[in-house]
Amino acid sequence: MDLVRHLYYFTVVAEELHFGNAAIRLGMAQPPLSQRIKRLEEELGVRLFDRSSRQVRLTEPGRLLLVEARDIVHRVDRIRDLMARAAGEGTASLRIGVPPDLGGAAIAALLAGFRVARPEVRLALTEMCTADQLKALAEDGLDGGVLRHPVAASGLGFGPMLVQHPGVLLPEGDPLAAFSSVHLADLAARHLVLFPRESEPGLYEETLTECRRHGFVPGEVHHGQHPQFTLGLVLSGTAVAFGPPAEQPGVAWRPLLGDPLAWRVSVAWQRPSDAMAEFCAVAVRVLRDNAGMVDDGAARARRISPRPASGLLA
Repeated sequence: MDLVRHLYYFTVVAEELHFGNAAIRLGMAQPPLSQRIKRLEEELGVRLFDRSSRQVRLTEPGRLLLVEARDIVHRVDRIRDLMARAAGEGTASLRIGVPPDLGGAAIAALLAGFRVARPEVRLALTEMCTADQLKALAEDGLDGGVLRHPVAASGLGFGPMLVQHPGVLLPEGDPLAAFSSVHLADLAARHLVLFPRESEPGLYEETLTECRRHGFVPGEVHHGQHPQFTLGLVLSGTAVAFGPPAEQPGVAWRPLLGDPLAWRVSVAWQRPSDAMAEFCAVAVRVLRDNAGMVDDGAARARRISPRPASGLLA
């Protein structure tokens, strides 16, 4: 049994006092989490939680263990940091995956912000889609990543959920560019350029489902990973695309009325550490300030009911 990992799971459940919430925070299903807590109880020979249909409470052994468990998890993280520094001739590193379309300003802000917060730790960023990040996290090829949800993974910790409401990118001469906002149904049967399904499987399906629900069934979906390829298809009039505001000659960006698309992002990690916590704090700030993202709760509060489609191209 990986005792340190099980102690980490225990601390999360103890903080949440709710197995469902703890499972969400850890990015895993509830039954495996309950099984791991049960195995820890069997290993230690004590009951750590009193469970009922209405609440979860720490037992006296659970309260005693929580103090020690937090200290053990923290010390193990410190050992990993120290060994990383020793292996790197005094310089620890943090390996982080970031989405390919995050943008130059956000990348620079991440590096600068983390350098100020933890100057002794080298931040190594790698451009990776969510599917590749999940694989690298599972194989210990990354310490953390900036992931797009929904994701199917277990054993990960997650930071605060942020939301980006993409608008639509149109050719500058498109009739819809005359409007201040666009309803999804106004896009009718136009072609859509979207990231490949295999790179962001959860978000891909979620995006097309919301499009159909709001009256937009693309005539064809083109796949483009690189932002310049996407812009090229939009400029040519071949397809429209979704994304954050963009200033590009020949392209018009318009918000989608009612914010029907919500692209959710959070920092994820395999093992907690002080450096990872610092990166998470920096990333949340940078994604708010440089990528137009907002807290998940604030995003839900500001959503409004969309107006009927104009029928311009229906």
